[in-house]
Amino acid sequence: MEIFSLSGTSGTGKSTSALSFAYKHKIPAIIDDGLLIVNGQKVAGTSAKFEKNSLTAVKRATFFYEDHRKEVQAAIQHFFVSKILIIGTSDRMVKLIASRLEIGDIQHIYHVEDVRTSSEIKIAQFVRRTEGKHVIPIPYKQVEQNFFKKLVQRGVEIFSSKKERIGETTIVHPDFHRGAIHIHKKVFKDLTESSCLSHKEVEECQLNQMSMTGLPVIKVTLTLVYPIAENIFELTKRIQEQLQEDFLRYLSIELESIHISIQMTAKKKKLAQ
Repeated sequence: MEIFSLSGTSGTGKSTSALSFAYKHKIPAIIDDGLLIVNGQKVAGTSAKFEKNSLTAVKRATFFYEDHRKEVQAAIQHFFVSKILIIGTSDRMVKLIASRLEIGDIQHIYHVEDVRTSSEIKIAQFVRRTEGKHVIPIPYKQVEQNFFKKLVQRGVEIFSSKKERIGETTIVHPDFHRGAIHIHKKVFKDLTESSCLSHKEVEECQLNQMSMTGLPVIKVTLTLVYPIAENIFELTKRIQEQLQEDFLRYLSIELESIHISIQMTAKKKKLAQ
């Protein structure tokens, strides 16, 4: 059996990328958080996402329980798996999973930084911190809906670069994930205004759009006071760099793109005393 691994710290988007990674490398089977997934469908195992605490979640994800381990081992044999991808939070964890399932040594070791951009990783971490969302790379209909129904919602369909449907994901809010913070949309507005208005040439700043779906994008309209002393393109570049720096510093968000629309206004004359 040819064994691949994909590791990275929690909340960096490994499960979101798993289906595309497996498709690219022609890997039919995935081990993720206690589940065996074959061709995008759950065939064995129990998800660690629904454990009551983080300790039992780790045990479930690493096949500590004998009955769970044997169920997945039997399914691997039944489906004649030739290639498998193991997902975990570290190289040590994926090696432990391979050892407990007795499937052999890992030949191909990958890390989340190999398959996701820095911006994608940061937005995934931001969503984990603020919304407590975890992704399972199986269809919504295959997730246990009974007791956990309110904690489960549909994710997204995954397509290849050729627009072929690879599979779909499901979003869950595990019991053990607590302490998520809520950031009000006014925070984004205030940070954008503060960053833009720090430039003396900017009279007004309006945040038109802040998109956190996929890669983080903002659209801003600036009113500049005419005339300005420097090239407008250089000024716009400085403002974009300031926004990028401030969002990264204060919110740990690496903006993928910053769209700025410019409108001009004449310099206001002071009234005679």
